[in-house]
Amino acid sequence: MTAEKIAELTGHSNPIFTLELSQKPGILFTGGNDKGIVEWSLKDNTFIKVMFPVKASVYAIHGPVGYPLLFTGLRSGQVLVFDFIQQQITKSLNHHLKPIFDIKTVNHKKELLIASEDGTVSVWSLDDLAIIHSIKVSADTIRCIAISPDEKQVAFGCRDNTIQIYDLEDYTLIKSLHGHTMSVFSLAYSPDGTYLISGGRDAQLKIWDTAGYQLIKNIPAHLFAVNHILFHPTQPYFATASMDKSIKIWSSEDFKLYKIISREKGYASHPLSINKLAWTGNHLLSVSDDKNIMIWDIKF
Repeated sequence: MTAEKIAELTGHSNPIFTLELSQKPGILFTGGNDKGIVEWSLKDNTFIKVMFPVKASVYAIHGPVGYPLLFTGLRSGQVLVFDFIQQQITKSLNHHLKPIFDIKTVNHKKELLIASEDGTVSVWSLDDLAIIHSIKVSADTIRCIAISPDEKQVAFGCRDNTIQIYDLEDYTLIKSLHGHTMSVFSLAYSPDGTYLISGGRDAQLKIWDTAGYQLIKNIPAHLFAVNHILFHPTQPYFATASMDKSIKIWSSEDFKLYKIISREKGYASHPLSINKLAWTGNHLLSVSDDKNIMIWDIKF
């Protein structure tokens, strides 16, 4: 496996916390500790524009498939709704009063899930953007959401070191998973739905069998927090991004480590925490506290 940096996008003046590929191919959105959401072209790797200003740091951006909308979760607890057709913010979801850390869609139910530092997940209708319910998941922050491929279950990663598994039909608790010794920062279901990977502030990756949510493997994956876990859309690999300034690529079949992208390994990589990843084909995009976006061409 080889990795080559093919582009570096600069322009942010503060750390970048999150990124999201647009529903329209070739477009990327980024947000962080800056004053706005930035739009980039991945066709020629250039800055397009600042989409709209924000009054607080951005921790989550989400563009639901099939909707001309972009949801932006702020540190203030607000979620801004940008309408691509009208080219403006058309609504603000003002339910939460504490930071928003993740936003995901349950496609078959046309529902939006929003996770907050207040320990709740709010559920919204994508059709009319009305709130449907609020679920009290934890007494502490909810950092991440992962939805199973069959959309029957959802996992929430919490600051109290637990993972809470809920039934997506009626939002009842199925199981609480205990294993991490620090906050759970990232969760990802395998594309075939047979296991769930969790990554924590404790730098561990844990593999959970989804048949009964038993822990089947623990990997001391990084030196510091695992910020993000992302499966490749078609190849049998997943990537992890860490506060230790490295990206690692692993086999999704036997969990073998195939590639480390870091300065220590001779790459002109990020010198600070790597916060989020995105796959577009065999290009891996990374954003960091160093204010830059890097694009890596991965040859499997």
